[in-house]
Amino acid sequence: MNFLAHIYLSFNDKDITIGNFIADSIRANKFDHLPVKVQKGIKLHRHIDTYTDSHAIPKISSKRLHANYSHYSRVIVDIYYDHFLAKNWSKYSDVPLDVFVDNFYDLLEENYEILPIGVKKMMPYMITDNWIFNYSKMDGIARVLNGMNRRTNNKSKMNFAILDLEEHYDAFEAEFTEFFEELITFSKQKFKSLTK
Repeated sequence: MNFLAHIYLSFNDKDITIGNFIADSIRANKFDHLPVKVQKGIKLHRHIDTYTDSHAIPKISSKRLHANYSHYSRVIVDIYYDHFLAKNWSKYSDVPLDVFVDNFYDLLEENYEILPIGVKKMMPYMITDNWIFNYSKMDGIARVLNGMNRRTNNKSKMNFAILDLEEHYDAFEAEFTEFFEELITFSKQKFKSLTK
C-alpha cells in the first residue's frame, strides 16, 4: 500500500502514524533510537506490506500490469489503490480528506527532528504539491506515476500506467474495495496486538 493507506491504517495514533509513514526509509532493524511507539508503527507498516504482498487480490491487479511493467507492477497497484482510497474517502472516514491530510502534514512538521533524511528531503515537495490529497484525482495519479518513472531513469515506463488505470478502472476499483475491507480487519488486529 502507498502513503495514504499506511497513514489511514494507523488508526489516528500519532506515533504509530509517524512510524508507519517512515518505515520504507528505515533499513532493516535500525530504528531502536526512535520512540517505542514509533517503532511499533514501523512494525505495523511491515506487517501490512507482507500481508498485501501475499494476498490474492492485489496479485490479480498486479498480474494485469505485469506484461508492460514487470516487477514495477506492484508499486503501480499500490498507487492505484491509494487513488481509490482517496476517491472513496467518505466511505472510510468521517474526517474530510483535506482536513485529514493537513493534520498529517502538521504531524510531520511536529516530528521533523526524528524523521529520516530521505523523508525530510521529500517533505517540502509532498506538502507544497499536496501529493496525498491529489491522489483522489487522475491528474494527481498521473503526476505520481511520472515522478516514479523519472526516479527509475525512465526504465519503468510507469508514466504510461495511467492509461492502464483508465482502461481497467472498474476492475481495479472493485479489487481495491474487496481487498481493503480485509486489510482494515487485519491491520486493526495487528494494531491492537502491537499497542496492548
